[in-house]
Amino acid sequence: MAEAVLNSAKVKKVLAALEGNWQAEMEGYRTYLALADRETDVIRAHVLRHLAADELEHAALWAGRIHELDGPEPVYTGDPAGEAGSLASRAGGPMMALRRLEIEESRHIATYGAQLKELGDEGSVAILEHVIEDEKEHHRELGSLLRGHYVPPEGTPGVDPKEVLDDLLAKRNQGRKQAGGWIGDAIYGVNDGLGAIFGIVSGVSGATAGDSKYVLLAGLSGMIASALSMGSGAYLAAKSEREIYEAEIAREREAIQMNGPEARELLSLYYQVKGLPAHDADHVVDHISRDPEQMLRALSFERLGTSGEALSNPLVSASSGALSTAVGAAIPIIPFFFMHGISAVIAAAAISLAAHFAVGAAKSLITVRSWWASGLEMTVVGAVEGAVTYGIGILLGKGGV
Repeated sequence: MAEAVLNSAKVKKVLAALEGNWQAEMEGYRTYLALADRETDVIRAHVLRHLAADELEHAALWAGRIHELDGPEPVYTGDPAGEAGSLASRAGGPMMALRRLEIEESRHIATYGAQLKELGDEGSVAILEHVIEDEKEHHRELGSLLRGHYVPPEGTPGVDPKEVLDDLLAKRNQGRKQAGGWIGDAIYGVNDGLGAIFGIVSGVSGATAGDSKYVLLAGLSGMIASALSMGSGAYLAAKSEREIYEAEIAREREAIQMNGPEARELLSLYYQVKGLPAHDADHVVDHISRDPEQMLRALSFERLGTSGEALSNPLVSASSGALSTAVGAAIPIIPFFFMHGISAVIAAAAISLAAHFAVGAAKSLITVRSWWASGLEMTVVGAVEGAVTYGIGILLGKGGV
């Protein structure tokens, strides 16, 4: 009787692990597929679809083992787009999403490695050994994609030239800015405004013992100046980027018109460097070159790494930069509208440090660091900044400056 209970408990534990594995593989499948659909680079899109197919195969293996153990049919409970639907993936853009997937694959390898020792189920162990090898290959492929020297693993189906051509034609009028790219600009704008005005508020508070009149005057002036400076800088940067791109496109168009064979050879070489066999690359380029505008788009994208539609809109960049900077800059000033003296200084310091932590945590959306480490780092930096400027303000105040 005790043995039966023990076996039942063991099966329940194994089924719980297999259910988690199935969910993880289905999430990976949906993530890779969603990222492939967004991808503008045909080679990366092909690789992502290949990885998605592998993840789906792994999920089928786990589902089969669950069925053999008389477990319930697994039901996917995650986001329809997997991790690709998360704010972090959208904010960081495609390359950051690939970096996150590379890290996730290494975590899966570690999890499956631990299960090899813990599950004690022969059928599951056989699947684990197969899946671990695949996940190691996925980790390597993602790493090579990120570092720009992708080489297809032996036995991987080659890129179908027709599939590549279809992808290019489908994206003909589609050059997208990295999804959610403005979120990163907004986070850094808040960060800049908060840091700059917190320093001003701390310094003036130290010099005037927290006199709200002077702190508000300095803080509001700094906030307006910082917001205008950030907005105008973002506008000019985006406008200059677009003007440079248009000049490059004009030069590229002229080069294609003057020497079409050389342009076709160049585009073929770009595709070969990314992993296409020479014959396939030439075949794709022959199709593309039948349409001069498509040829211009494809070659320009390979040479410049972007498309016109993917460039920042100057007005959006200016608005995002100015507003986010103003929001960050307003935070240290708020307590001085309602308080004065040391109590206002303490309140401003507390709310500013809390905001530093929040901004630091939000930066984890566009980086691969943990939210608490990023938040803690920002808080320490803000505390040091506030202490130094407050001390300088006290010295200047005593000196009568």
